[in-house]
Amino acid sequence: MTPSAAYRALQIVDSGELAAPLPGHGDTGTRFRTLAGLTRSDISVGRMVEAHLDADAILAEIAGARTGSGELWGVWAAEPPSHVLSAHRYGDRWQLSGTKPWCSGAVGCTHALVTARDGERRRLFAVDLAQHGVHPQSGGWQNVGMSATDTETVEFENAAAQAIGEPGDYLERAGFWHGGVGVASCWLGGAAKVADTLYDKADPDSDDILMMHLGAVDALLADGWAQLLCAADAIDKAPTDAPLAQRRAFRVRWGIEQIATAVIDRVNRALGPAPLVRSRDHAQAVADLAVYIRQSHADHDLAALGRLVAGSTPDVFGDRT
Repeated sequence: MTPSAAYRALQIVDSGELAAPLPGHGDTGTRFRTLAGLTRSDISVGRMVEAHLDADAILAEIAGARTGSGELWGVWAAEPPSHVLSAHRYGDRWQLSGTKPWCSGAVGCTHALVTARDGERRRLFAVDLAQHGVHPQSGGWQNVGMSATDTETVEFENAAAQAIGEPGDYLERAGFWHGGVGVASCWLGGAAKVADTLYDKADPDSDDILMMHLGAVDALLADGWAQLLCAADAIDKAPTDAPLAQRRAFRVRWGIEQIATAVIDRVNRALGPAPLVRSRDHAQAVADLAVYIRQSHADHDLAALGRLVAGSTPDVFGDRT
């Protein structure tokens, strides 16, 4: 992440003015609105703020703690089989050694929540990134999309860490899935940013094709926000129901991903190549959003959702959302 983007993200989270209630505490809709609004302003910065707020919620749920002043946190939980980060305990101290890929804010963040293997168990740790045992790599990110998030591989060499909760606590919470819906709210904000170019171009005298695409985009964005509001209400009503939260997250994330993909396509079809080659801001937004929504596990998540609902009856009225 460029210094200016890191500075902006830290300014936002440290301002004391961010309206981001913890999920499941009665005002989750405001949290999702804030995340969508931040990402509509700047997709990369909004994504970094979302990670910090997710870390804050995780700490609150598992450890009864919160992030501190002057801190910008990441959540580094990707665990592909080709990279292994191991945790070793020495008395009451923990150290991490190994490689962690897909670390957004590898340079800009001050702290991170990091998953590592304690034997065969997956466990969550808090790490101060300023220590000598943390070594961000560079040059691994080749796409201009989301390049400002400084997502790189990080090498850990006997890095001091603090265990957060017990093995399994991170993934077994309903809050893990609430955080996944929070990411979807950022995708919708990014889709709105891409759509802003179409709204700005359109006027009542525009041709019918442009008007058709604008109408479709407007309906898509409204549908996405309705999904998020419905999810927020359901989260507040059942904040600790993990199976319900998992199904909800899979549904909402797939729905918002389809909306974001359709918005990119319709804006491109309506306006042609001009804004992609003449507007740096629009071109960056399209590139950022196209990469960001690939954080979804796509068809794998749909298959997982299918297994969760197999044998049940369709809940077309949202009884189990």
